[in-house]
Amino acid sequence: MTTLQTIFFLFFIVPLVKLVPPIQQESLNLYEYDTDIFEELFKQDYEDKSQDAIKKKGKDGMILSPDSNIQLELQRDESVPKVRPTKDTNLPTCLLCVCLSGSVYCEEIDIIAIPPLPKETAYLYARFNKIKRVAVSDFADIPTLRRIDLTGNMIDEIEDGAFSKLLLLEELSLAENKLIKLPVLPPKLITFNANYNRIKSRGIRANAFKKQTNLSYLYLAHNTLESVPLNLPESLRVLHLQFNNITSITDDTFCKSNNTRYIRSRMDEIRMEGNPIILAKHPNAFSCLKTLPVGAYY
Repeated sequence: MTTLQTIFFLFFIVPLVKLVPPIQQESLNLYEYDTDIFEELFKQDYEDKSQDAIKKKGKDGMILSPDSNIQLELQRDESVPKVRPTKDTNLPTCLLCVCLSGSVYCEEIDIIAIPPLPKETAYLYARFNKIKRVAVSDFADIPTLRRIDLTGNMIDEIEDGAFSKLLLLEELSLAENKLIKLPVLPPKLITFNANYNRIKSRGIRANAFKKQTNLSYLYLAHNTLESVPLNLPESLRVLHLQFNNITSITDDTFCKSNNTRYIRSRMDEIRMEGNPIILAKHPNAFSCLKTLPVGAYY
């Protein structure tokens, strides 16, 4: 800077600067309040809301934040031991199973016995479990039963009279179990399924089906029967005996040898395939039937 410029600056610019008022800083004063006041107000407000939240504590140890309605879990007492969840088969039936309008569904829950049933039960589905035994007491107080399905269990014993007093029972399935003999059946049964068991002919009483005047569908396939059951009812429409060990039949098995005019009019289907018997060797055994049985003829 030259000497002339310096003189100009000192005598003209500096005096003008001194005449300009200082920059106003009032806007900054808005933020210069005492912060202790805010801290005290915030602390008091937080304590009030905390007390309100604790009053809303529920039975399950949850509280509801008054500001955001978000559930916050209170810290539980660590001294309470944590119990691992277990599969409790001693629960009430309608918690262990599904109960709906007279039907009880207890399927694939690994029960080893038939659970106590509500007295109004009409339909029981307890398929694919580990039930081994059926007792008289299981159904003694449930006269309303119309259908029982115990397919796919491990049943090898049924007490005498377990089903015989169920006067309304129309459908009974004991398929895929370990039975070696048939139980006494109720009088109004329409459908009986005992496929895939270990039943032998000696395990079926001679008059097991004689009084079953409503029986229309009889399934005894995949067992170890040596002969066709005796005294099959006139009501029978479908008879499945496939894959047994049947080696012979007589003229009275399906027909009446002393009545050549007799016709078994209701029988629609007989299946005997998978047995050692050659059906063509017994032509008189089928003379009363509308259709020939399914099976080997040569």
